[in-house]
Amino acid sequence: MVAYQTIKFLHEEKSYPIQPMCTFLNVTRSAYYRWLKQPESIREQANRQVTKTIRTIHEKHPDMGYRRIKDELKRTYHMNVNDKRVLRLCRHEQIQSTIKHPANCITRRASAPYYKAKNVLNNKFNAEAPNQKWVTDVSEFKYFVGPIVHKLYLSAILDLYDRRIVTYVLSDTNDLNLVFDTFDQAVELEPKAHPLFHSDQGFQYTHVGFFNRVVKADMIMSMSRVGKCTDNGSMEGFWGMLKRENYYGRKFNSREELVTMITSYMEYYNTGRYQRKLKVMTPMEFHEHYYKAA
Repeated sequence: MVAYQTIKFLHEEKSYPIQPMCTFLNVTRSAYYRWLKQPESIREQANRQVTKTIRTIHEKHPDMGYRRIKDELKRTYHMNVNDKRVLRLCRHEQIQSTIKHPANCITRRASAPYYKAKNVLNNKFNAEAPNQKWVTDVSEFKYFVGPIVHKLYLSAILDLYDRRIVTYVLSDTNDLNLVFDTFDQAVELEPKAHPLFHSDQGFQYTHVGFFNRVVKADMIMSMSRVGKCTDNGSMEGFWGMLKRENYYGRKFNSREELVTMITSYMEYYNTGRYQRKLKVMTPMEFHEHYYKAA
């Protein structure tokens, strides 16, 4: 194709004769004229359309790598192309996902914890049904009002079966109420759920008030070992995902702007973000599929 384009350019711009150029570039005159009538093959036309859609996806979600782009092409744009083809087109267009950032742990342990549970979860980050295993954590976000930095804290509970966010709470302070309110909301939303409940050993989770809540809800407590973030890997992974996709590299100039980003992302994650480990479904699709199949 490059040879044909070269012949066409030199003939139109420099008036070079076509036959000598065809001979020099080792192409036939008839093939060149066929190309003139239809410069792109069907495959090339299809690639051009796929590439255009890939760029649209990348502009909207610059965090997506080629695998997630492939899933988005299939689910949202009904383009069934394989991973290798998407990777090749992404490389040609120099499209790649944004770089991951290391997670920052904000766990603050109590000086005299009321209750510390064993690591019952034991890094088994899967479940056979919804509401069998929940994991939870708190993460910190920052925004600016002029030159002054403010903090916002997000507490969330994630279900290890369908990876959905069961519920979440935002607060200006990382206190007991933040975690208590998150747990209370989850119980209200899922009153019949009695999952294994896993957290780190932060002061909120080792508090007597939280222990009593877990006991009353007939749940089993599990806690990460001290200094072992990998013991709560699924929750840490979610924080990294959220921040890499919508937080890092941005500056939020008001609380409202940051809250809007987080609430929008939570909705997108549960209902719009496809995951291969969920058979290229969203968490809520996978959640609902379980009950349809039951």
